[in-house]
Amino acid sequence: MATLPRAAAAAAPSPAAALLPLPRAAPLLAGRAAARSAARRLRARGTRAPPLAAARRGWGGVSPRAVLDLPRRREAAEKPAQKAADLNEILSERGACGVGFVANLKNEPSFNIVRDALVALGCMEHRGGCGADNDSGDGSGLMSGIPWDLFNDWANKQGLAPLDRTNTGVGMVFLPQDENSMEEAKAVVAKVFTDEGLEVLGWRTVPFNVSVVGRYAKETMPNIQQIFVKVAKEDNADDIERELYICRKLIERATKSASWADELYFCSLSSRTIVYKGMLRSEILGQFYLDLQNELYKSPFAIYHRRYSTNTSPRWPLAQPMRLLGHNGEINTIQGNLNWMRSREATLQSPVWRGREHEIRPFGDPKASDSANLDSTAELLLRSGRSPAEAMMILVPEAYKNHPTLSIKYPEVIDFYDYYKGQMEAWDGPALLLFSDGRTVGACLDRNGLRPARYWRTSDDFVYVASEVGVIPMDESKVVMKGRLGPGMMITVDLQTGQVLENTEVKKSVASANPYGSWLQQSTRSIKPVNFQSSVAMDNETVLRHQQAFGYSSEDVQMVIETMASQGKEPTFCMGDDIPLAVLSQKPHMLFDYFKQRFAQVTNPAIDPLREGLVMSLEVNIGKRRNILEVGPENADQVTLSSPVLNEGELESLLNDSKLKPKVLSTYFDIRKGLDGSLDKAIKVLCDEADAAVRNGSQLLVLSDRSEALEPTRPAIPILLAVGAIHQHLIQNGLRMSASIVADTAQCFSTHQFACLIGYGASAVCPYLALETCRQWRLSNKTVNLMRNGKMPTVTIEQAQRNFIKAVKSGLLKILSKMGISLLSSYCGAQIFEIYGLGQEVVDLAFCGSVSKIGGLTLDELGRETLSFWVKAFSEDTAKRLENFGFIQSRPGGEYHANNPEMSKLLHKAVREKSDNAYTVYQQHLASRPVNVLRDLLELKSDRAPIPIGKVEPATSIVERFCTGGMSLGAISRETHEAIAIAMNRIGGKSNSGEGGEDPIRWSPLADVEDGYSPTLPHLKGLQNGDTATSAIKQVMMVALELAQLVQSSMLGVLGNLTLIQNGLRERVVLRVDGGFRSGLDVLMAAAMGADEYGFGSVAMIATGCVMARICHTNNCPVGVASQREELRARFPGVPGDLVNYFLFVAEEVRATLAQLGFEKLDDIIGRTDLLKAKHVSLAKTQHIDLKYLLSSAGLPKWSSSQIRSQDVHSNGPVLDETILADPDISDAIENEKEVSKTFPIYNVDRAVCGRVAGVIAKKYGDTGFAGQLNITFTGSAGQSFGCFLTPGMNIRLIGEANDYVGKGMAGGELVVVPVEKTGFVPEDAAIVFVRGKTGERFAVRNSLGQAVVEGTGDHCCEYMTGGCVVVLGKVGRNVAAGMTGGLAYILDEDDTLVPKVNKEIVKMQRVNAPAGQMQLKGLIEAYVEKTGSEKGATILREWEAYLPLFWQLVPPSEEDSPEACAEFERVLAKQATTVQSAK
Repeated sequence: MATLPRAAAAAAPSPAAALLPLPRAAPLLAGRAAARSAARRLRARGTRAPPLAAARRGWGGVSPRAVLDLPRRREAAEKPAQKAADLNEILSERGACGVGFVANLKNEPSFNIVRDALVALGCMEHRGGCGADNDSGDGSGLMSGIPWDLFNDWANKQGLAPLDRTNTGVGMVFLPQDENSMEEAKAVVAKVFTDEGLEVLGWRTVPFNVSVVGRYAKETMPNIQQIFVKVAKEDNADDIERELYICRKLIERATKSASWADELYFCSLSSRTIVYKGMLRSEILGQFYLDLQNELYKSPFAIYHRRYSTNTSPRWPLAQPMRLLGHNGEINTIQGNLNWMRSREATLQSPVWRGREHEIRPFGDPKASDSANLDSTAELLLRSGRSPAEAMMILVPEAYKNHPTLSIKYPEVIDFYDYYKGQMEAWDGPALLLFSDGRTVGACLDRNGLRPARYWRTSDDFVYVASEVGVIPMDESKVVMKGRLGPGMMITVDLQTGQVLENTEVKKSVASANPYGSWLQQSTRSIKPVNFQSSVAMDNETVLRHQQAFGYSSEDVQMVIETMASQGKEPTFCMGDDIPLAVLSQKPHMLFDYFKQRFAQVTNPAIDPLREGLVMSLEVNIGKRRNILEVGPENADQVTLSSPVLNEGELESLLNDSKLKPKVLSTYFDIRKGLDGSLDKAIKVLCDEADAAVRNGSQLLVLSDRSEALEPTRPAIPILLAVGAIHQHLIQNGLRMSASIVADTAQCFSTHQFACLIGYGASAVCPYLALETCRQWRLSNKTVNLMRNGKMPTVTIEQAQRNFIKAVKSGLLKILSKMGISLLSSYCGAQIFEIYGLGQEVVDLAFCGSVSKIGGLTLDELGRETLSFWVKAFSEDTAKRLENFGFIQSRPGGEYHANNPEMSKLLHKAVREKSDNAYTVYQQHLASRPVNVLRDLLELKSDRAPIPIGKVEPATSIVERFCTGGMSLGAISRETHEAIAIAMNRIGGKSNSGEGGEDPIRWSPLADVEDGYSPTLPHLKGLQNGDTATSAIKQVMMVALELAQLVQSSMLGVLGNLTLIQNGLRERVVLRVDGGFRSGLDVLMAAAMGADEYGFGSVAMIATGCVMARICHTNNCPVGVASQREELRARFPGVPGDLVNYFLFVAEEVRATLAQLGFEKLDDIIGRTDLLKAKHVSLAKTQHIDLKYLLSSAGLPKWSSSQIRSQDVHSNGPVLDETILADPDISDAIENEKEVSKTFPIYNVDRAVCGRVAGVIAKKYGDTGFAGQLNITFTGSAGQSFGCFLTPGMNIRLIGEANDYVGKGMAGGELVVVPVEKTGFVPEDAAIVFVRGKTGERFAVRNSLGQAVVEGTGDHCCEYMTGGCVVVLGKVGRNVAAGMTGGLAYILDEDDTLVPKVNKEIVKMQRVNAPAGQMQLKGLIEAYVEKTGSEKGATILREWEAYLPLFWQLVPPSEEDSPEACAEFERVLAKQATTVQSAK
């Protein structure tokens, strides 16, 4: 009856069901440790909860668990200069959190609402971050209505008149710490209010308890006061809010130049809402702010938030909620969003502002967090007259394309989204957003549903929303409605009317306000697909000349363009990128090569573009984007493109659109008067031309390097430089919203190049030379002959071009997905790149805001590199074929590759012969190589005298710091995988299992080795008794530091060390780096930059036999290192001793260098960047590399590296599994394989319950050896990952509800989740009650053998399923069975809506006709009803004949001939038997 519900990084409500044996472990997605949470620190299992009165008197110090145990009780100007957002400032302010709200539908203020919100907040501590002092939080806060009773009590004591609730604004203000600065700030604030005609009624010092604040938070703690102002000149409530908004903006402008400007911050300034927040942990918020303990603090609603910032040094202002929103998630497109908002500043107007729009600019702040900027934009829309729900729909639209429900029932909602698609780029990324303007409270989820959100309503008129269930004590009999927010869904509560609107009701109400559909029909045009050219436009010689001039190599044409044209997909290469950075290379590179794509962070899951492409779109709108604060048909006057990749005919269609008034700008620069300064001059002229064209009404700028004839003295400007420069120029001059940019270029042929152009502002690209290259390739004699002989699939000339564009589009989706971005329109202009090797002059001109930490080429140097390509087209001795630069594959005379055949031969000789001399030759080879990585520009120097090498720590100690990379079985052969693991175990280092697990035979030490061979591992040689082939690092989750795959280890070492030391965390973690390590010098460089351990990747495979054939991806490795073919694996030459020898050589090299430097231990140089000095190296392209960033230091940790590495494993504090394992009956049952039954209470803070219990059983008995039985029942609300990693013999039952990832990684056992009795709602309608309820997104993802029965699921059910059986007795979401290659699914379709929801790429749909399938289905439902008492299941069984025809069976090809899926199985079986017999 069960399955592996969710093994993916989906953050939606827990899937659940009656769960049975599951043989396969799923990836563990570890949650944030909650060691400091009150629910853990103050837990006292088995003790009685304090009485309610005691909890109220001192509730701030009571654990959330104690409160959760209680019974439920209730009381009834001048335009500012615009500039692009700076990625340096943005990168540090992102997060993922826990949020929720409580609201009273009668709009009755109550202290209990505030109390409940704080209790819930305390139960979210594990969703937040904590500082090194264990007390300073990333931030927590609470938004509520203004507590007028509390403030009137204060006013009365101050001798003030009672506050007018209608016309009084209250500001919650963080003021400078310094007393004098604080008084200056207060004076400026008061003056602005007075100048605006508002009366300042007084300042109130907010009472707080500073003793509960952590050390780091205390150091930056502001003075916290409240200001009360009377807005007498406005009567309308919305006008009052607008006036207060203007005042806040004027205060920000007035204090901009003050030394204390960054210390002045308004948490809120409103006549309706107030925000209490700080750099505090969840449980501390109510203890810190004494107001929150005062029963006069009453509010009809409260939004609470616990912040977990992934990449920030937390600050008080960045705690949440913000002024309108509480945001759990990350905005991945933030830099683009900020740039576009700044571009809008010149055009945003609305009558409600009465001509004062210039006073409320700017609309964004790169120094603030992504959440703060989203809040700022939402607030602008709100104050301009939009409702909160409408603002959220505009900013965070759902995936409305191909949505069966919306297209059939709510077409007006689709029209709304289509209308705003061209007006506002989505703020894209995983997000749960809670919002309130004081009159409406609501929540919405991002289009992917990548954050969890539950809601419930009670009979006493309360509505709750939270990231988790179980955060507030609840009388289940009062719950009348439960649900979950799925992808893109929304819920709102109107506090004035008491109306609760669920998703489609909200959206229909908003979308019906204007005739968006008719406006779209009236004004929006689409470019229809235009046929590809069927003949070449250039002769062969002209094509060759163009390819040479624009930087093509033979590899680009043959391995990239031709592969895409023939196969319709991106080419695949292997062995990584081991050539020098473009700036270090002696070969010319195109400008694109200086840019590296960023990708999603740890808390920010990437998207699956193959199976979940329904949430992604490459659509883009062309034309002017008008004033978004006004609505009308003119805003829809744009052209829609289905893709940013255009052929020549589609570009021509755009150029013929008279409404766009397109302007073609030629992108060449003139060098007749010399190269120096020519590129800069040409760019400025180009920008002026673009500026003039836009001011004259052009809505489309086409930047083109197309020319009738190429001229030697007029090289093409790098198209990326041209696009970026015009994009930035138009932003800075307030014109960017008036026109779109399209690149018509010969310089673009790879997906990375398309991504760069779009990321820096191009809306579309026409790659005319790449398309011409496709045509020429198809018509060449070589291609024709290959196709004629059947050695290549036949494609037409049109198909070749179509394939190329298909490959580009697929590649763009992949790039977007890695960053967690769904929409190309949001990626456009988002600048999600880091730059390596361009100077600030170039960055400021065209890529303003992007990070280029090491400096690099000037404009003139860039022009010189561009010219080096251009001259090849005009040189008399130019070859008649393209040059092979050797960027992809190593070749004589080509680009240097660090992993080259000569290097591998020298290394093989050294390790196989165990020859010191041979290793010295290998060292000399590395020392004489060209500059390849940044660390090659550095050297180690010490002022100490050398010491004898005998005084240096032994090599056996050094090698314990060595690790090998995570290489999965399948990527390399079993022989390689095990040889590496054995070698690392011999030296005490660490190998990494990669993904996929290990054969248990590898876990035990060998005891049967003779002459280097073992019957246990017969495929290996060179073995020793005592060897183990298990990996020390079991990779259950792919965790990548920011840019780890892109930046060199030197950068990462500095980044990691600096950040950890600055935040007081360095002693708590071991810092491991890798990045092309090949020698002891590489290790020492990394050590000096702060690394404790050192990872070796490709070189470890080379040491075990790899010959760098670079055909790993073809499964044809000639020495069986990276092949699964048995005959090739038999050639594997490696033995573990070879890798041991290599690492000992490296360690001895480290020892020798330490002795030369005068140090005895590696510990002594770790973090010593002062030992690193810049070499005097003459680079071919520039002398402007700046290495200061690599040499920066934040000091040394308090402990030595060895102390850090040898410290005890950190504890997560007390956990429920420890209580279970401490139970004498359970421990006896495990020890003696008995049966036992026990019951325990469970709370949402109890996460991964049963995981440790399962681990104890598995460690003692293995996967299936336990003969006892643990029958454990839990009552309450389970935290995340309930029932994870269960083993056979564990029967787990939960009476209540659970959060995400129920049953994750089950390897056996049984898991049943049922609702409590006497609920006030129908369980079948609840999203959070499992078995008799629905499950969340991605239910049964990657299920391999488990069986499950549930009563409804979210999107992506049965995704990537490979086995087992899933039965769904209710509605499902979209994209069912995507990537499902095994197992069966039975889905009840009572209203005939299932068919469009199933992804039929692999599976077929059929009715349940096979008798065996009918028996399987009925048997599962019978067992399910027996376990759960499901009324729905019982009804189906009673009326079996009526319900059976309503079930669909989803069958992948692997199951088509199974008895359960094949109605004629017996006949097929008999026929097969006859065939076999005949063959005999």
